[in-house]
Amino acid sequence: MRVRFLGTSTSYGVPVIGCRCPTCTSTDPRNKRTRASVYVESDEGARLLIDTGPEVRLQCLREGVTRIDAVLYTHFHADHTAGIDDLKAFNAALGGILPCFGDAPTGASLRERFAYAFAGTPWIGLIPHIGFTNVDREPFYVGKTCIQPIPMRHGAIRATGYRIGGFAYLTDTSAVPANSRELVRDCQAVVVDALRWEPHPTHLSVPEALELIGDVRPRRGYLTHVSHSLEQQATNARVGPDVEVAYDGLELTL
Repeated sequence: MRVRFLGTSTSYGVPVIGCRCPTCTSTDPRNKRTRASVYVESDEGARLLIDTGPEVRLQCLREGVTRIDAVLYTHFHADHTAGIDDLKAFNAALGGILPCFGDAPTGASLRERFAYAFAGTPWIGLIPHIGFTNVDREPFYVGKTCIQPIPMRHGAIRATGYRIGGFAYLTDTSAVPANSRELVRDCQAVVVDALRWEPHPTHLSVPEALELIGDVRPRRGYLTHVSHSLEQQATNARVGPDVEVAYDGLELTL
């Protein structure tokens, strides 16, 4: 399996507009972050995109992503869905409707905000054509690839993480309940939301993310959805040898 981090930032992106902090002015390319998303090529050949943030077109061009078989949505917030219109390029590659998956509130929000993408109009290449399947906790398949949804809390709403083989992606969460943690034990790699060092009402802090990683015990842990308060090199020095801050363009082979 191959995993490519398309984006690793919060909704603000890094650099933040108008900010002159050390991270935002850094020359380290790992401190240049677009909105959080990953691309997964499974062992069975499925090509999966998790979330479609506002930079998804640029992310896919940068990483050479030319075809996807399905989109997995973590939740309905704009920094994870606003690039949905760019899915029309993947419709063209598929030659038909692009399957998308996520929890029921996400599906309802997308149908309301992007009704044209669900209209069932003839394929003309100018708009995306997507189908949405609600998922809760039961595993489902894209082709021969089994995908396990991971129910999580994101402040007052639900978010959904995903496990694909030995890889789990848990972004935009403030709490992962015990029964969901059981679904991600013994992974090769677990990616966890870690907004900043200090507590936050809708996201895990770095200490909370490290606690989660320590509990589920992957071979390797990665932090994503990080703010500009987490400079790459300095944060890596603090979190220890078995965890690192993911960055745009990082590729994992599992």
